[in-house]
Amino acid sequence: MAERGPTLLFSVFFCLLCYVFHTVASTKDEYSEELLIIPFRSGQVYSHFEFTTLWDVDFAQGGGGRYKLQHFRLFPRALGQVMTEYRVQEMHLTLTQGMWQQDKWGYPVTSAAPGAELWAWFQQEVDDVDQAWFGLTNALSGLFCASLNFIDSTSTATPHLSFRPQGLAEGLFSTKPSHLRYATLPRENVCTENLTPWKKLLPCSTRTGLAALFHAGQLYNTQYSSLGVHLRPVCRNDSCRDASLELRQVLSTVADPPATLNGKQDWSMKRYFSRSLSGPCPMAVTSRVYVDVTTNQTSSFTLKPEPTELKLTNYQGYNRKLAVYDLWSFPFHKEHGLNVDMKWKKEVSYKELFPPRLYVHRFVTGYGQEHGGIMSLLYNRHPYLEQQIIYMELLPWFTRMYLHTLKVETTEGNLVQPLLTRYTPGRDRQNPYLLEIVLTLPPDSTTRISFSFERAFLKWTEYPPDANHGFYISSAVLTTILRQADNFTVPPHMGSGLQSGLFHSSTEFPLRLHTETLLISLPTPDFSMPYNVICLTCTVIAIAFGSLHNLTTRRFQYTDLKKANSGGMRAWLAQLFGRGKQATSEDKLREPGKESEDPGEESETSEENDYIGEQRELVTPRVRAESDKKDR
Repeated sequence: MAERGPTLLFSVFFCLLCYVFHTVASTKDEYSEELLIIPFRSGQVYSHFEFTTLWDVDFAQGGGGRYKLQHFRLFPRALGQVMTEYRVQEMHLTLTQGMWQQDKWGYPVTSAAPGAELWAWFQQEVDDVDQAWFGLTNALSGLFCASLNFIDSTSTATPHLSFRPQGLAEGLFSTKPSHLRYATLPRENVCTENLTPWKKLLPCSTRTGLAALFHAGQLYNTQYSSLGVHLRPVCRNDSCRDASLELRQVLSTVADPPATLNGKQDWSMKRYFSRSLSGPCPMAVTSRVYVDVTTNQTSSFTLKPEPTELKLTNYQGYNRKLAVYDLWSFPFHKEHGLNVDMKWKKEVSYKELFPPRLYVHRFVTGYGQEHGGIMSLLYNRHPYLEQQIIYMELLPWFTRMYLHTLKVETTEGNLVQPLLTRYTPGRDRQNPYLLEIVLTLPPDSTTRISFSFERAFLKWTEYPPDANHGFYISSAVLTTILRQADNFTVPPHMGSGLQSGLFHSSTEFPLRLHTETLLISLPTPDFSMPYNVICLTCTVIAIAFGSLHNLTTRRFQYTDLKKANSGGMRAWLAQLFGRGKQATSEDKLREPGKESEDPGEESETSEENDYIGEQRELVTPRVRAESDKKDR
């Protein structure tokens, strides 16, 4: 029996080791990194990084096992544990600095609202969605060093039309419309403190691969910068019998080379990112750089080094030419890496801007601090096709929206009847106002959506420290499906990675646009008045109480002006070393007619002599009495 003990222990250990290797091998995951660079006609350069992790998780395990993510390899453990804890089926988080200019830059790969935007679909088995949403926002706040913990019921809504699942939503992944939560923080400031935890989720971090280009000073010294984390279940194959978990980490920037190079449009990776590429990430299956050279039809610029290949795409007559650099096949040198350099033959070679077919702008109307309004202009520039859209407004509770003032019309004055209107009224300090409109935009028209609101009075404790700066209203969201791909970069819809979106033929192009954030002023009390009152009150009390206190507590004593004015430094030193009493007694016994022997003593004026004479007459009887006592 003693000999079988070690053998049995070794057998158990070997079985457990085989089980662990089988579990890890059965969950396959892949990682890819891609970069898309597009030079705009206005001179700016758009860079879009996309890092995709696909994890073949067995969602169909029994006993609720599809909610447990274990044995992490490439998928970040920190994010996976959060998704498992709160049973998140699909999540989209963006942290954006700046505003995307639709009429100048076209459409982005991934649209994002200024500030912070978060929306998530929870699994069907979740009972308390609000509690799960509260836990998710606090966990993501700590994970990405953002202020998402300030999201509460006053900034959270449940849209029914605008935000549909972007991943699988049928069968095992079917959920309820009430399991969606959406919130924004338009005032959120995005900086390097958000970039640092975001890049730590990458398998290679920033040591190698495309993430090695991340230089915080360069990324945030741009006109537009956006971080994104997108999680969703997708089809594993064409038959879609099995599903995989997809994590997309995106980073988009828009730089302005003419502003930093005295009008020149030249750019390169070293000038743009302050470094070059040394090689691909060893964990990446795909590592590519795409440069859009569609505008180089007249050879207005040169691209160095030569790309690995050139690819053409065609979306319903819209052609695009891409220069592809495959980092796995590119010949890297030890002295220098890959530095994509684009030089223009002319110093300034701007071209005419062509706005996209559909874009939107929004602004505040009215005046004063009691009532106001919001107006949005929706532009449909297609000459003969109508465009059906979904327009969503999310207003904070302190802007009390009047639904009866809602008006939809064209700039020519023709009323546009909405196909569907969903309105959720807000409650003071409880939930915001939510408006969703489905309407059809006439061809070659500009449609106005306007309504009025009332500014609420806040409690003095509800004002921020900079109350006079104003209050932000989050962006409105426009959702539609385009019929043509002009000025459109196709994002991956059912596929994964940029390659599936750039080189995939489609007849439908889903699009989501965000408008400008608005800044309004509310009735604000004069917070400087308490300070003024305190200062005035303290001054009056100090003057009155100080004078009264001095009069009641000060003791008045007789002072000999001769002794007070004479003596100088010598008397002060004598008093300091304890000789003051001796000098005083000697002065009292001095004869009245005897002059001072001090050579430094000056002659007295006639007025002083008169005063001293009077003092001597008062002191003489007292001195005589003391001398009589001594004689006795």
